[in-house]
Amino acid sequence: MDQWVGPEPCVSVALAIVHVMASSDHLLDLIQNTPDVHGLLRTSFEFDIEQKQRGEGLRLASGSPLETIAGDFAGGAYFLCTEIGGRRPVIFGNSEGEGGLIADDLADALEIIIGLGWQDCLRFSGGGDVEVMQASAQHLERHLSRDNPEIAEERARVAAVLSLRVLPVADLVIRLQAAASRTQPDYVVTTEDGEVYDPPFGEYSEPRYGGWR
Repeated sequence: MDQWVGPEPCVSVALAIVHVMASSDHLLDLIQNTPDVHGLLRTSFEFDIEQKQRGEGLRLASGSPLETIAGDFAGGAYFLCTEIGGRRPVIFGNSEGEGGLIADDLADALEIIIGLGWQDCLRFSGGGDVEVMQASAQHLERHLSRDNPEIAEERARVAAVLSLRVLPVADLVIRLQAAASRTQPDYVVTTEDGEVYDPPFGEYSEPRYGGWR
Protein backbone atom coordinates (compact mmCIF):
# COMPACT_ATOMS: atom_id res chain seq x y z
CA MET A 1 0.00 0.00 0.00
CA ASP A 2 1.36 3.44 -0.90
CA GLN A 3 2.27 5.63 2.04
CA TRP A 4 0.63 9.00 2.58
CA VAL A 5 3.20 11.64 1.70
CA GLY A 6 1.07 14.79 1.77
CA PRO A 7 -0.21 16.80 4.73
CA GLU A 8 -1.97 14.98 7.53
CA PRO A 9 -5.67 14.45 6.67
CA CYS A 10 -6.78 16.79 9.44
CA VAL A 11 -4.45 19.49 8.10
CA SER A 12 -5.86 19.07 4.59
CA VAL A 13 -9.41 19.43 5.90
CA ALA A 14 -8.43 22.50 7.89
CA LEU A 15 -6.82 24.09 4.84
CA ALA A 16 -9.92 23.40 2.74
CA ILE A 17 -12.12 25.00 5.38
CA VAL A 18 -9.90 28.08 5.56
CA HIS A 19 -10.14 28.40 1.76
CA VAL A 20 -13.94 28.25 1.83
CA MET A 21 -14.14 30.65 4.78
CA ALA A 22 -12.03 33.18 2.87
CA SER A 23 -14.08 32.89 -0.31
CA SER A 24 -16.83 35.33 0.71
CA ASP A 25 -14.32 37.98 1.74
CA HIS A 26 -12.32 37.34 -1.44
CA LEU A 27 -15.39 37.76 -3.65
CA LEU A 28 -16.44 40.94 -1.87
CA ASP A 29 -12.91 42.34 -2.19
CA LEU A 30 -12.89 41.53 -5.92
CA ILE A 31 -16.20 43.31 -6.37
CA GLN A 32 -14.99 46.33 -4.42
CA ASN A 33 -11.75 46.55 -6.38
CA THR A 34 -13.15 45.96 -9.88
CA PRO A 35 -15.17 49.08 -10.71
CA ASP A 36 -16.93 47.80 -13.83
CA VAL A 37 -18.05 44.59 -12.10
CA HIS A 38 -19.08 46.59 -9.05
CA GLY A 39 -21.14 48.81 -11.35
CA LEU A 40 -22.72 45.94 -13.27
CA LEU A 41 -23.74 44.15 -10.09
CA ARG A 42 -25.33 47.37 -8.83
CA THR A 43 -27.14 48.48 -11.99
CA SER A 44 -28.00 45.24 -13.83
CA PHE A 45 -28.28 42.76 -10.97
CA GLU A 46 -29.33 44.91 -7.98
CA PHE A 47 -26.48 43.75 -5.74
CA ASP A 48 -24.98 46.95 -4.34
CA ILE A 49 -22.19 46.49 -1.81
CA GLU A 50 -22.36 50.19 -0.95
CA GLN A 51 -25.80 49.65 0.64
CA LYS A 52 -24.65 47.82 3.74
CA GLN A 53 -26.87 49.90 6.01
CA ARG A 54 -29.89 48.01 4.69
CA GLY A 55 -31.49 45.42 6.93
CA GLU A 56 -30.28 46.86 10.20
CA GLY A 57 -31.78 45.04 13.18
CA LEU A 58 -32.59 41.83 11.33
CA ARG A 59 -31.41 38.49 12.64
CA LEU A 60 -32.29 34.84 12.46
CA ALA A 61 -35.06 33.49 14.69
CA SER A 62 -32.41 31.34 16.35
CA GLY A 63 -30.76 34.53 17.58
CA SER A 64 -27.77 34.16 15.27
CA PRO A 65 -26.49 37.46 13.87
CA LEU A 66 -26.55 38.41 10.21
CA GLU A 67 -23.82 40.37 8.41
CA THR A 68 -25.18 42.75 5.78
CA ILE A 69 -23.13 42.62 2.59
CA ALA A 70 -25.28 44.42 -0.01
CA GLY A 71 -28.64 45.97 -0.77
CA ASP A 72 -30.99 46.15 -3.74
CA PHE A 73 -32.95 49.02 -5.35
CA ALA A 74 -36.08 48.51 -3.25
CA GLY A 75 -34.69 48.44 0.28
CA GLY A 76 -33.93 44.73 0.48
CA ALA A 77 -30.68 43.37 1.90
CA TYR A 78 -28.33 40.44 1.44
CA PHE A 79 -26.76 38.84 4.51
CA LEU A 80 -24.08 36.33 5.34
CA CYS A 81 -24.91 33.90 8.14
CA THR A 82 -22.52 32.47 10.68
CA GLU A 83 -20.29 29.82 9.14
CA ILE A 84 -21.74 26.31 9.00
CA GLY A 85 -19.52 23.46 7.86
CA GLY A 86 -17.01 25.85 6.36
CA ARG A 87 -19.61 27.82 4.37
CA ARG A 88 -21.55 31.00 5.08
CA PRO A 89 -25.14 30.73 3.84
CA VAL A 90 -26.70 33.77 2.17
CA ILE A 91 -30.04 35.21 3.29
CA PHE A 92 -32.13 37.85 1.56
CA GLY A 93 -34.81 39.96 3.23
CA ASN A 94 -36.94 42.42 1.26
CA SER A 95 -38.61 45.63 2.39
CA GLU A 96 -42.03 43.92 2.43
CA GLY A 97 -41.18 41.56 5.27
CA GLU A 98 -40.36 38.48 3.19
CA GLY A 99 -37.11 36.59 3.25
CA GLY A 100 -35.13 33.43 3.63
CA LEU A 101 -32.24 31.33 2.39
CA ILE A 102 -31.15 31.74 -1.25
CA ALA A 103 -27.83 29.84 -1.32
CA ASP A 104 -25.32 27.98 0.84
CA ASP A 105 -22.49 30.41 0.13
CA LEU A 106 -21.81 33.69 -1.63
CA ALA A 107 -20.46 32.15 -4.85
CA ASP A 108 -23.66 30.12 -5.27
CA ALA A 109 -25.77 33.16 -4.44
CA LEU A 110 -23.99 35.34 -7.00
CA GLU A 111 -24.49 32.73 -9.71
CA ILE A 112 -28.23 32.91 -9.01
CA ILE A 113 -28.22 36.71 -8.77
CA ILE A 114 -26.51 37.24 -12.13
CA GLY A 115 -28.12 34.30 -13.93
CA LEU A 116 -31.78 34.57 -13.04
CA GLY A 117 -34.53 37.10 -12.34
CA TRP A 118 -34.61 35.38 -9.01
CA GLN A 119 -36.76 37.66 -6.85
CA ASP A 120 -39.70 37.54 -9.25
CA CYS A 121 -39.08 33.84 -9.75
CA LEU A 122 -39.77 33.41 -6.02
CA ARG A 123 -42.62 35.91 -6.04
CA PHE A 124 -44.45 34.07 -8.85
CA SER A 125 -43.77 30.55 -7.63
CA GLY A 126 -47.23 29.19 -6.81
CA GLY A 127 -46.13 28.72 -3.22
CA GLY A 128 -42.79 27.15 -4.12
CA ASP A 129 -43.79 24.85 -6.99
CA VAL A 130 -40.65 24.27 -9.04
CA GLU A 131 -42.58 23.84 -12.30
CA VAL A 132 -44.33 27.18 -11.78
CA MET A 133 -40.94 28.73 -11.01
CA GLN A 134 -39.49 27.30 -14.22
CA ALA A 135 -42.32 28.84 -16.25
CA SER A 136 -41.94 32.18 -14.48
CA ALA A 137 -38.18 32.12 -15.03
CA GLN A 138 -38.59 31.67 -18.78
CA HIS A 139 -40.99 34.61 -18.97
CA LEU A 140 -38.61 36.70 -16.90
CA GLU A 141 -35.70 35.81 -19.19
CA ARG A 142 -37.62 37.18 -22.15
CA HIS A 143 -38.32 40.39 -20.24
CA LEU A 144 -34.68 40.72 -19.17
CA SER A 145 -33.40 40.20 -22.71
CA ARG A 146 -35.87 42.70 -24.11
CA ASP A 147 -35.13 45.35 -21.48
CA ASN A 148 -31.36 44.83 -21.54
CA PRO A 149 -30.07 43.27 -24.78
CA GLU A 150 -26.56 43.17 -23.28
CA ILE A 151 -27.52 40.99 -20.31
CA ALA A 152 -25.69 37.90 -21.62
CA GLU A 153 -22.44 39.82 -22.07
CA GLU A 154 -22.80 41.41 -18.64
CA ARG A 155 -23.35 38.02 -17.02
CA ALA A 156 -20.26 36.67 -18.75
CA ARG A 157 -18.14 39.63 -17.66
CA VAL A 158 -19.10 39.36 -14.00
CA ALA A 159 -18.73 35.59 -14.00
CA ALA A 160 -15.26 35.73 -15.58
CA VAL A 161 -13.89 38.23 -13.06
CA LEU A 162 -15.38 36.47 -10.04
CA SER A 163 -14.66 32.91 -11.29
CA LEU A 164 -18.35 32.04 -11.31
CA ARG A 165 -20.32 29.84 -13.69
CA VAL A 166 -23.01 31.05 -16.07
CA LEU A 167 -25.49 28.22 -15.65
CA PRO A 168 -28.71 27.36 -17.48
CA VAL A 169 -31.75 29.11 -16.05
CA ALA A 170 -33.48 25.77 -15.38
CA ASP A 171 -30.57 24.62 -13.20
CA LEU A 172 -30.54 27.88 -11.24
CA VAL A 173 -34.28 27.61 -10.59
CA ILE A 174 -33.80 24.15 -9.09
CA ARG A 175 -31.00 25.41 -6.86
CA LEU A 176 -32.99 28.46 -5.75
CA GLN A 177 -36.11 26.43 -4.99
CA ALA A 178 -34.11 23.89 -3.00
CA ALA A 179 -32.39 26.58 -0.93
CA ALA A 180 -35.52 28.63 -0.27
CA SER A 181 -37.36 25.45 0.78
CA ARG A 182 -34.85 25.08 3.61
CA THR A 183 -35.64 28.47 5.12
CA GLN A 184 -37.63 26.72 7.85
CA PRO A 185 -36.54 26.25 10.59
CA ASP A 186 -32.93 27.46 10.61
CA TYR A 187 -33.03 30.54 8.36
CA VAL A 188 -36.21 32.34 9.42
CA VAL A 189 -35.61 36.09 9.48
CA THR A 190 -36.90 38.22 12.37
CA THR A 191 -36.71 41.83 13.49
CA GLU A 192 -35.31 43.01 16.80
CA ASP A 193 -38.88 43.08 18.11
CA GLY A 194 -39.42 39.44 17.19
CA GLU A 195 -41.58 40.05 14.12
CA VAL A 196 -41.17 37.04 11.84
CA TYR A 197 -40.62 37.55 8.11
CA ASP A 198 -42.90 35.71 5.71
CA PRO A 199 -41.47 32.79 3.70
CA PRO A 200 -39.77 33.67 0.39
CA PHE A 201 -42.31 31.92 -1.85
CA GLY A 202 -45.18 33.94 -3.28
CA GLU A 203 -48.53 32.31 -3.95
CA TYR A 204 -49.18 33.64 -7.45
CA SER A 205 -48.11 31.87 -10.63
CA GLU A 206 -48.05 35.03 -12.77
CA PRO A 207 -48.80 38.76 -12.39
CA ARG A 208 -52.45 39.22 -11.53
CA TYR A 209 -53.19 41.99 -14.02
CA GLY A 210 -52.38 41.09 -17.59
CA GLY A 211 -50.23 38.07 -16.86
CA TRP A 212 -46.84 37.81 -18.54
CA ARG A 213 -46.96 40.40 -21.30
